[in-house]
Amino acid sequence: MFFKKTAAAFALAGMLAPFALSSSASAETRLVLSSWLPPKHPIVVNAIKPWAKQVKEVTDGRVSVRVLAKPAGAPPAHYDMAVDGIADITYGLHSFTKDNRFERSRIGQFSFIGDDAVSGSKAFWTVYAGDLEAQKEHEGTKLLGLFVHGPGVLHNNVRKIEQPSDLEGLKIRVPGGYIADLMGDMGSNSIFMSSGEVYEKLSRGIIDGVTFTYEALTAFKLLDHVKYSMKVPGGIYNTTWFLVMNDDKWGELSPEDQAAIEAISGEAFAEMVGQAWNDADAKAIEEINAAGIEIYDAPEGMVTAIREKAAGYEAAWAEAVSEDGYDGAAALTKMREMTGVAQ
Repeated sequence: MFFKKTAAAFALAGMLAPFALSSSASAETRLVLSSWLPPKHPIVVNAIKPWAKQVKEVTDGRVSVRVLAKPAGAPPAHYDMAVDGIADITYGLHSFTKDNRFERSRIGQFSFIGDDAVSGSKAFWTVYAGDLEAQKEHEGTKLLGLFVHGPGVLHNNVRKIEQPSDLEGLKIRVPGGYIADLMGDMGSNSIFMSSGEVYEKLSRGIIDGVTFTYEALTAFKLLDHVKYSMKVPGGIYNTTWFLVMNDDKWGELSPEDQAAIEAISGEAFAEMVGQAWNDADAKAIEEINAAGIEIYDAPEGMVTAIREKAAGYEAAWAEAVSEDGYDGAAALTKMREMTGVAQ
């Protein structure tokens, strides 16, 4: 009799096991994050993946994030991939999106924004997400993070750029946005391409130079193909980045888990990713010096020329955002005050 009861109990347990597993699985929300930077890129290793790990920790395992080893689409498509639910979470550059939906993000792309990615990213989050209501420009997603890299630098393998005329005829890669306009305005031939395309184009002589961070020269193996790196106080430009989640997927999370994820995102994420970029830039500068590439300060005349061109773009941008009720000039002043860049 005991044997029959025990056998029946095991049989019932076997029948119920799949339902128990299904119930357990449904209790955890598994999210997919599409990552397009190289898997060993310092931002992926020291910011994206640590943040994904934190999500699981702060939600006590109820929400997990799997970072894909290969992207689910081309880098410029990543914002729309989040909107469409192709990936639950994505990151990318605002300037990769060719339309004008992120007009207010341009505040973080101007020249003379900041010499350090931590203060720059925190200021960008504070001003764009706060004063300029960035969430409204990220329709279809939950905005989780905003950040910038370290000061943008102009690298080339043809000649030392000491005056605007030295740029004439040079084919320079740009990531789109403000720097594309600025470089074209100063005489170079601006060519848009994503980061992953640069090595082939630069090594084959299709382009002469690139607007990049210091870190990018090492991350994309460009040290043998650059001779000069011109730096400008506060950066000749910057790029602005987003970290977003599909809005419907965000709505499926409990208020408790949403609050927990928000606590490690926003300014906290800006600080983490900014530090990752600062550390990467510092390490890269050592390798750049060892490779014999000349890093030099832009002559005052060059800085003045950039400042004059930049002022026109800033004024036009401030006028454009004022049509929607935003004080762009005040926002830009606030951002520079936060990063300590004198204008």
